[in-house]
Amino acid sequence: MVSFLFILSIFWGLTSFITIAFLRWNVKYNRKGLPPGTMGWPVYGETIEFLKQGPVFMTNKRLRYGSFFKSNLLGSPTIISIDPELNRYILVSEAKGLIPGYPQSMLEMLGKFNIAAVHGSAHKHLRGALLALVNPTVIKDQILPNIDSFMRSHLDKWDGKIVDIQQKTKEMAFLSFLSKIANEEASLLGYKFMPEFFKLVLGTLSLPINLPNTNYRRAFQARRNITCWLRKLLEERKASHENKHHDMLGLLLDSDSNFKLRDEEMIDLIITILYSGFETVSTTSMMAIKYLQDHPKALAELKREHKAIRDRKNPEDPIDYNDYKSMSFTQAVIYETSRLATIVNGVLRKTTKDMEINGYMIPKGWRIYVYTREVNYDPSLYPDPYTFNPWRWLGNGLEKHQNFLIFGGGTRHCPGKEVGMVEILVGEGKLVHFPRVEAPNGLHIRISAASVDVP
Repeated sequence: MVSFLFILSIFWGLTSFITIAFLRWNVKYNRKGLPPGTMGWPVYGETIEFLKQGPVFMTNKRLRYGSFFKSNLLGSPTIISIDPELNRYILVSEAKGLIPGYPQSMLEMLGKFNIAAVHGSAHKHLRGALLALVNPTVIKDQILPNIDSFMRSHLDKWDGKIVDIQQKTKEMAFLSFLSKIANEEASLLGYKFMPEFFKLVLGTLSLPINLPNTNYRRAFQARRNITCWLRKLLEERKASHENKHHDMLGLLLDSDSNFKLRDEEMIDLIITILYSGFETVSTTSMMAIKYLQDHPKALAELKREHKAIRDRKNPEDPIDYNDYKSMSFTQAVIYETSRLATIVNGVLRKTTKDMEINGYMIPKGWRIYVYTREVNYDPSLYPDPYTFNPWRWLGNGLEKHQNFLIFGGGTRHCPGKEVGMVEILVGEGKLVHFPRVEAPNGLHIRISAASVDVP
């Protein structure tokens, strides 16, 4: 009996402690002037629900609190904004007290010099260095030939196999971007680098709790390994005293470059390029293939467009810049896939001072999640918004609309947009020609070398 009462007292004590902690945590953030909303549990906030429920979490919150509310996500008090007009204002207000506000876990994995984390003159300098790697001349002379060559050789390795598109588009996007960064070394580094990189990706959206067997700890260790490999690569390139490498690393190390970067800045820029390209290109490629396989009319139109290009060329000729610019329907497929699948749900900003936004006083240091997903399903912009319809993008300038935020907005418009488009266009032109194979889990296609020579 005594033991039972002892256990019961411990249980009630813990329950009381947790309840009091929960109430104090929420009362702390319930002061006058803040938007409505709830803050969840101490430390964790509402992170678990946010990550597990995704868009459903946002929908439920909006129904209860409107389009501007507070929460606590990924270890930080956060304001969520869903209103399109307000979101545009926030995105262009970097000079008015808002800076990039990505979570601690992402900043630590991508590095303090990654372009999404810096602001002011540092951002301008890093953005200039990145744009020098992806300008139209570099895309035309280096990147496009690299992508075409990579796709052909990579698909040769899959000849006769049935592949899982979700898995293989991730692998292909990573290895392709690595080859653009360090072309000669990519084949040696790639398969050693890739598992560590995937751990890093998982850790970017994890709670920053450095305990054994957590995604954060694994990502932290992976970041250390990746940094070590990249630093060694930089040292080897510098020691060679030659700069005949036609890749991004060669451009970064070019003595004539207008944008000199320190080794730490180059390492963080390389990791950011890999991360950004991998996340968007792999998911967009996979979803585009799925949508096209589910919509035979769109698939037939895309094949016609690519066949017209191939008919003008010899089988061994690569895709060139004029071919890329002529792929209007394929570009429409990418825009529609990005809209319908909502590859990027939003962007984060952080207040550098107490700021009044939308009639509320937002404290210094709070994050603002500019949630752009909802506008992708606005029927006034996109009639029948849940239908896959690439034709809606042809000839009407939808991609220039002020609420088209798939590639960011303000001074943070994605500088690598065109490289991502080229990567997906060339890949889609080859992968959609392979037949779909029925499988119990996921989307599978059968690869045949006879079809690899299509664009």
